[in-house]
Amino acid sequence: MTEATWILVTSEDDLQALIQVLQAQPAIAVDTESNSLYAYHERVCLIQISVPDTDYIVDPLAGLDLSPLGQVFADPGIQKVFHAAEQDIAGLKRDFGFRFVHLFDTMRAARILGWPRAGLAALLQEHFGIRTDKRYQRYNWGQRPLSLDALQYAAWDTRYLLPLRDRQMQELARTGRVRQAAESFARLAQTPPASPHYGPSAFWRMRTVHSLHDREQAILWQLYLWRDELASSQDRPPFRVMSDEVLVRLARARPRTLAELAAVGRFPRQWLRRYGPTILEAVARGESGPAPQPPCVAYSDDEQERYQALREWRRRIAEARGVAPDVILPNALLRALAVRNPQTLEELVEVDGLGPWARETWGPEILQTLQSCRKNIRR
Repeated sequence: MTEATWILVTSEDDLQALIQVLQAQPAIAVDTESNSLYAYHERVCLIQISVPDTDYIVDPLAGLDLSPLGQVFADPGIQKVFHAAEQDIAGLKRDFGFRFVHLFDTMRAARILGWPRAGLAALLQEHFGIRTDKRYQRYNWGQRPLSLDALQYAAWDTRYLLPLRDRQMQELARTGRVRQAAESFARLAQTPPASPHYGPSAFWRMRTVHSLHDREQAILWQLYLWRDELASSQDRPPFRVMSDEVLVRLARARPRTLAELAAVGRFPRQWLRRYGPTILEAVARGESGPAPQPPCVAYSDDEQERYQALREWRRRIAEARGVAPDVILPNALLRALAVRNPQTLEELVEVDGLGPWARETWGPEILQTLQSCRKNIRR
């Protein structure tokens, strides 16, 4: 394999030249870099694309019209090869409205094959003797200009995906798992656009929120809203404004004065003068306001029983094949089966995401599992 070179795409002429190259390819490797660790409003900051012998780095922050790139992603004649594509696809759909057809995901392929390590760094080292530079895993890709070393790191993320895909395709064919992989990749293409990481809906994802009593939850809720508004206005991730741990300490301490607030968080004096009064106001609102209500997931007891039965069936299948359970079918698909409760092979066709291979391979066992639940209910 010849040494690759990378080309930074920052102008419309550069982009048009890239599109011409991509349209002549049977497959391209794709990755993205985002700024989620440094911004409240996350955005895709780089799009890396590799073809044999050349890596391209597209800069979406350069003001380019990227709609021609969307046509490439939607072209069924060009396979798009990602590694762990879900977040990349979700971000590209959110920011640019792209549609994806004909995908291959090297991480999913590794898991379908039952390979013990599926991370990109591990795969590159094992198959190509390449060690990646971990210094850039937490890099701020939204800053400009980007260093040459950072761009080189970004190019490496896609440089070996095509040859890795070739090796995995051989193994998928040898083990008879090509159709399973194809259906997994088709589900991947339906990944919805990324939703915001932050905002009020993320409150219940805080680790310790359920350990607080109602009044503490009410105070934490008001502190959370204060932090979220400040983070959004400054375009900073909320954890860079104040950590979840400190928010919880404040909710438990319930400070009423600046002195009490300072004792809880050991905040700098200047910071206290600037934000202390609004924090205390948030605590006061929590003292008198209602506790937030956790989201309600309305699944019936029968649906829950079917879901758990399907999970147990999936666990047995996964153990026999030497793969993780979600490689067989994802949780969302098991949930859809449990809710719809199909009774025939024909009704299985109506379950979104359950492709022909899965129906042929596991359809009878799925129906049998659901039928056993119906018998338990009748008893």
